[in-house]
Amino acid sequence: MRWLTYPKPNSSYPTSPAYSPSPSIRPCSCQGAKDSWPSHIARMVKAAERKVPDTIQKVRSRIAQADTQRAAERTALRGHHKAAREVALAKAIKYTDEYINAELEEAHKKAQAKHEQNVWVPAEAKVALVIRIKGINKMAPKPKKILQLFRLRQIFNAVLIKLNKATMNMLRVIEPFVAYGFPSRHTISKLVYKRGFAKVNHQRLPITSNDLVEQQLGKVGVTCVEDIVHELVTCGPHFKEASRFLWPFKLNAPRKGFVAKRHSFIEGGDWGNREDKINDLATRML
Repeated sequence: MRWLTYPKPNSSYPTSPAYSPSPSIRPCSCQGAKDSWPSHIARMVKAAERKVPDTIQKVRSRIAQADTQRAAERTALRGHHKAAREVALAKAIKYTDEYINAELEEAHKKAQAKHEQNVWVPAEAKVALVIRIKGINKMAPKPKKILQLFRLRQIFNAVLIKLNKATMNMLRVIEPFVAYGFPSRHTISKLVYKRGFAKVNHQRLPITSNDLVEQQLGKVGVTCVEDIVHELVTCGPHFKEASRFLWPFKLNAPRKGFVAKRHSFIEGGDWGNREDKINDLATRML
């Protein structure tokens, strides 16, 4: 940097030999044209303005391209999530209307039968909630194997199964070890939303969003939790996929405890078929 000195002191300064002012120094602003710059400053400016290496330019280009791509992906993902939320809301409203209409139709048929002095016989249940209430002590190999097939490997585990001739015969074998019945829509919904975990690659994962459901069951048209609940309640065509997607429900010991696990429900105990009374037990175990 160039340094300039002020001019010599004028006559106002003292002229005695005891006082000799030293020259003041200040930096130059260097605001003139480049041609008038000293050689060492020109070299410094030229070194600062030289070209950036190609490798650094490529790295910067890749970083800028990746940032642009990530921003585009985030925008697309936000749009997809918004559309998925709208679809899930529409499905929830649709399924709720179906449930209400079905209940009103059943109530109407029941009132009509009563008016005609007939007996209304509701349709048989299609889904059963099975809860294991006993451990492994004094258990024969056959009921032990059936409990494994039902994925009831721990006490207080619960699963939803489709009722047919085969499953009913299996339930009769393991009756002393389980309590089962026919759950309501409200009970199934609470089980899925409160104790529902996904089984992905043999891992128990919480269902934190509908993205997980869509990734695993989107190929069969199940894209949200409401679809899972609807398939389980109505025993739809994809009941097996929805049921296997869910990890067995891990419940607590029932509030106020059991009455007598050694006796059947019809004898005042706990094990066996409870029909619609299973809803009360499931509520106390949530």
